[in-house]
Amino acid sequence: MVDFDVIVVGGGHAGTEASALASRCGARTLLLTQNLETIGQMSCNPAIGGIAKGTVVREVDALGGIMGRATDLARIQFRMLNRSKGPAVWSPRAQCDRGLYRRAVRMLLEQHADLRFAQGTVSRFQFKDGRVTGVETLDGRQYRARAIVLTAGTFLRGRIHMGLETQIPAGRAGDSPSVELAQNLATYGLTVERFKTGTPPRIDGRSVRLDRLPRQDGDEDPYWFSYFGRVDHPKQMPCYLTTTGPELREIIERHLRESALYGGAISGRGPRYCPSIEDKIVRFPNAERHQVFLEPEGLDTHEMYVNGLSTSLPPHVQLEYLRSVSGLEQVEMTRPGYAIEYDYFPPTQLESTLQVKHVPGLFFAGQINGTTGYEEAAGQGVIAGINAAAHVFDRDPLVLRRDEAFIGVLIDDLVSRGVDEPYRLFTSRAEFRLLLRQDNALRRLLPTAERLGLLNESERGLAYGRLEAEEVILKRAQLTKILPIRVESLLERLGSAPIDEPVRIAELVRRPGLHLVDLFECLGERIDEATADWAEIEIKYSGYLERERDSANRLSRMNEFELPDWLNYPVLASLSYEAREKLNRVRPGNLGQAGRIPGVSPSDLQALVLEVMRGRPRREGACFT
Repeated sequence: MVDFDVIVVGGGHAGTEASALASRCGARTLLLTQNLETIGQMSCNPAIGGIAKGTVVREVDALGGIMGRATDLARIQFRMLNRSKGPAVWSPRAQCDRGLYRRAVRMLLEQHADLRFAQGTVSRFQFKDGRVTGVETLDGRQYRARAIVLTAGTFLRGRIHMGLETQIPAGRAGDSPSVELAQNLATYGLTVERFKTGTPPRIDGRSVRLDRLPRQDGDEDPYWFSYFGRVDHPKQMPCYLTTTGPELREIIERHLRESALYGGAISGRGPRYCPSIEDKIVRFPNAERHQVFLEPEGLDTHEMYVNGLSTSLPPHVQLEYLRSVSGLEQVEMTRPGYAIEYDYFPPTQLESTLQVKHVPGLFFAGQINGTTGYEEAAGQGVIAGINAAAHVFDRDPLVLRRDEAFIGVLIDDLVSRGVDEPYRLFTSRAEFRLLLRQDNALRRLLPTAERLGLLNESERGLAYGRLEAEEVILKRAQLTKILPIRVESLLERLGSAPIDEPVRIAELVRRPGLHLVDLFECLGERIDEATADWAEIEIKYSGYLERERDSANRLSRMNEFELPDWLNYPVLASLSYEAREKLNRVRPGNLGQAGRIPGVSPSDLQALVLEVMRGRPRREGACFT
């Protein structure tokens, strides 16, 4: 029996972040996974970031996580999405080399002195007096800990489907599922349900007519996801764009009943926003074409990821429909796509700390909470790792507010609202998305990282240096006036009205199309574009930002109104029946969380406040336990 403070089960994107953050918190941590060679594996698409997701990566980085640093070491193409819109909604996304990313994750984890690694399949958890105390592996090894973070991904009773005939028990292609642990967890009264997700086929890029396809190159402007170093990036590689046509539609319709999804072999629900090609054909019968992105898998391979053709059809059908796509007429398929079904635990069974309700010391993070996506898993892993260590050391837990981080939106959505399909972050899920930007993640979360001691001295120096540089640019923009002669050519080129007297840069940059970098260049000064982003947004959107901050303060006051454990919701007659039922199932911690539960109305919230106020002086009343 080996003792640790925290054990993290699983080495995917949730598990690696949980391990890193528990270790940063001073916990002696064990990362226990089925295969040490696949720590940090990108099981599906080889990309990090995107709309909302890119902001999560920067939040993870600001709290001491590793995803941003690994991405900077492995990215082979970078694009800032939403460039045509204002900088407040820009979203960074990087295509990565799979092998480089996996090795970068392992290298970064190895730098944590309090983190150890072990290979093994966990078969059961050990409990004593209702608390988790350790784990046991299939080969009989036992490890003790006061807190455990389970990040099993798609491995709990995972089953791969390729058509109706091929069903393979697996957590992902080539890796065995975790059946014994799933069965063990089911004995503790947790509700278990099934979801499905999928992945497309991979192809040999040498067999593609790339010269006939539109090419997508990365941005030339430098960008780093991590705030804590500017490493050299690998060389960039292009992606390519093609489309499906009528021939592919005919092939899918002819073979539809051979699909595991439409043939009845799969019962789990899949992600609506990332449908299989079968789903696209069925759901969008009037769509003549669907976009397909060909994305490189790495620098040392010709293999390409076929983004947009996820499927559960048999391999021979996959090859047939691939060859119907423009540019892929002679394509060679290196790996077939597949659908995978797996167990997940509805996340309303969790507290906001990601600890399982009524099971002290047991935390869940990642896809087993009903989410999908590397970034969503990483965000959960950060919070679960920090709170597992807090549990061990009897410290205050960390719960991020909805106005504080996209990670806070993610976790609050999960524990308050639950999921009816695999959950994915969108900017529309956040009420305060103008406050939650990729450029200000460090500014938002550095105080939390400082308070919890998550950063070392060097990292703190880099962080404060970055924030100070941003403040200097803002102050100079507010104080510096620019002469008409200095800026007239820029204004003329942009079609902006000329000025006839000196104007402060902060006033001029409010005009559409004008940027701080360009205005300072008119003065003969070069400023760092990434450092200038925050100052420019603060100036351009000052009125909108102020209104969002006022709204966030009102929400904060609702969050400060705690709902005590002794509330007996089923007998509170002043609440609607639906509200009583849902409040009793979720057991929200505060009024703000209660208000985000579907079916709980403003009148229910008002009644709830009155019930709490009445019940405080007489805890033994008929309406309270």
